[in-house]
Amino acid sequence: MEALLKINNDICIACYACVRACPVKAIRVTPEKVKPEIIPERCIGCGSCAAACGPGAVEIRDSKEDLHKLLDEGEKVVALVDPSIAGEFPDISDYRKFIQMLRQLGFSRVHEVAFGVDLVARAYKELFRKSRGKYYIMSNDPVTVSFIEKYKSGLVPNLAPILPPVAATAMVIRQIEKELTHLVYITPLIASKDEILNFKGESRVDHAITFVELREMFVEADIHETDLEYSDFDAPLGYKGSFFPVVNGIIQAAGIDEELHKTPVVSIEGESILKAIEEFEEDIGSIKSHFNLFFKEFLMGRGTSMGGKQILRRSQLIKYVNRRLKTLNLEEWEKDMVRFGDLDISRQFKANSQQLPVPDEILVKTILDEIDQEGTLDVGCGACGYANCTDFAIAIAQGLAIPDMCNTFASQNRQDHIQSLKISNEKLAFAQEALKESEREAQKEKDAAREATEIVRRMLHKLPSMVVICDENLKIIQTNNSFIELLGEDAREINEVIPGLAGADLKTLLPYAFYNLFNYVLTNHESITNRDLTHEGKLLNVSIFLIEKGKIVGAVIRDMSAPEVQKEEVVKRLTDVIDNNLSLVQQIGFVLGEGAAQTERMLNSIIESYKQGKS
Repeated sequence: MEALLKINNDICIACYACVRACPVKAIRVTPEKVKPEIIPERCIGCGSCAAACGPGAVEIRDSKEDLHKLLDEGEKVVALVDPSIAGEFPDISDYRKFIQMLRQLGFSRVHEVAFGVDLVARAYKELFRKSRGKYYIMSNDPVTVSFIEKYKSGLVPNLAPILPPVAATAMVIRQIEKELTHLVYITPLIASKDEILNFKGESRVDHAITFVELREMFVEADIHETDLEYSDFDAPLGYKGSFFPVVNGIIQAAGIDEELHKTPVVSIEGESILKAIEEFEEDIGSIKSHFNLFFKEFLMGRGTSMGGKQILRRSQLIKYVNRRLKTLNLEEWEKDMVRFGDLDISRQFKANSQQLPVPDEILVKTILDEIDQEGTLDVGCGACGYANCTDFAIAIAQGLAIPDMCNTFASQNRQDHIQSLKISNEKLAFAQEALKESEREAQKEKDAAREATEIVRRMLHKLPSMVVICDENLKIIQTNNSFIELLGEDAREINEVIPGLAGADLKTLLPYAFYNLFNYVLTNHESITNRDLTHEGKLLNVSIFLIEKGKIVGAVIRDMSAPEVQKEEVVKRLTDVIDNNLSLVQQIGFVLGEGAAQTERMLNSIIESYKQGKS
C-alpha cells in the first residue's frame, strides 16, 4: 500500500522544516538525495511534517477515490462518524443536516462512534479497578500507540489491551447488520488510515477518510445542507462518549473520578506526551498512575481543516453534546450497553522497534570535527532539526542527516565556495582574455588561409593545363575549368550546381585506364611523370603525384593537340633531340680522339722499332 505520508520533490524546496517538526526523526536527508524523504516504517502518522511544510510538499495518502468506488458498487456502506464533527463543521447549522448530507452521499446508515466510546470507557474503568500494581497507557490514540510500538517497545505490555472506540463500534454494527456491510470511519486523524489495517474479524473497518476529504466530497457532489431535511444517527446512540474528542472526555464517559487527590489517571495532550512516556518508563513506580495520552486532541487532528481554533471547537462540541443529551433516551442507552456489554473488545499489540544503533563515540567525534562543532556538543541552534550538535552528528552517522543541514557548516562552506568562485572567476577572466586573443590570431590565420586558398583557386582556373585533386576514395576535392571542359557537357552542367565538382567520384568521370593511374600512385606512393594516353580522341600528357601520402593525390594534364601545347612540346622535344645528338657527338668525338691518339702512339712505336733495327 502507498505510504501514508510522502514528499513531492517537485514542490519541496529543501528547507528542512519537516525534519525539524518530526518528533521521531522519521525523515532522512542523504547526499544522493538532498531533498528530504519520509521513512514509512519509522513514521508514526502524527502529520507534524505536513503542518510545518509551507510549500505544501508533504502529501497525505488520498482515500476519496477508493471510497467513491465503494459507494458506486451499490453495496451497503455504513459511516462511522467521530464525535469531533461538531468542531470541524460549525458552518453546518444542525448536526442532523450533516447526517442527511452523508446519506445523500451514498451511505446507507450513519452511526456516531460515541456509543463505541461508552463501551470502551466502561472497559477502562473495569481494567483500572482490577489493576494491582500494574499501570497502563490508554490506547485510544493511534499516534501514541505507534510511538510506543516503534520507539518504546519495552512499554508494549503496558498498553491497555482494549480496542479503540471505532473498532468497538464496528463490532456493534456487525452484530446489528448481518448482511455484508462495508464500514467507513470518518476521522479527524490521518493516522487512523493505517490504524484500521490492524483490525480483523468483527472489529474490521474497511476504509477511513478524514474530515478534510469529506468536505471535498461534499463539494464535488454538490451537496448542501440548505437543500436537505433533518436526519439523525442510527441506533445505538452514544451518551457521554460524545465528549471523546477532548483529552479527558473518555475519563468522564467512564465516570472515573478526576479530582487530583483521587483520580487514578493522568491525562496529557500534545507533543509533551513523548516526555511523559519517558517518565512513565523511568518513574512509574513513584508516579503510580495510568496515563491517558493524546498527541493531539481529536478536535485538532491532522485530518481536520488547518487553522482551526481549539477553544472554539471545544465550545462547539459541548453545545452539540448538550443538545443531543437533552433528547437521549437513557433507558434505551442502558439497554444497548447491556446488549453489547459482552462483546470481546480486547486487543493485542506487537513491538515493531525502529530504534537505530547508537554509533561509536569516535565516529561521532570525527563528524563533529568535520562540521567544526566539537566545542558545542550539548547545545545547538536547532535549525538542523536536532536538539543539539551531538544528536545531529549521531543522525549523520545513522544516515538520517547530512552536514549541509547545519547552518554554521553550510555558511562556512558557502563563504569558502564564494572565495573559491572569486579566484576561479579571476582565472576565468584571464583565460577568457587569452582565449579572445587566441581567437583573434586564429581568425587572422583563417582569413589568410582563406585568401591563400582563393588565390590558389583562381590560379588553378587560369592555368591552361588541366588540374584535379582527389582524396583516397578518388572523390574530387578541387579542379579547374580546363579539366571540366575535358570531361564534357555533363560535367559542365554538374559544375553549375556543384562548383568545382566537389565530392564527385572520379571513377564515374574517367575510364578505368585513366583513373587507375591515380590508384597506382595512392597505393605505391610513386609519382607518374609525363605519361601519354588517349582520351576521347585526344592525346593527353599526364603527371600524377602525391600531395599527402595515402590520402590526397593531384594530377596535371596537358592536351597535346592544343596549338600552344604542340608548339611548346615540339620545341621541347627538338631541344631534347639536339641535346641528345650533341651528347652523342661528344661521346663519338671522345671515342675518336682516344682512338687517334692510340693509333699515333702505335705508329710512333713501330717507327722507333724500325729505326733501331736498321742501325
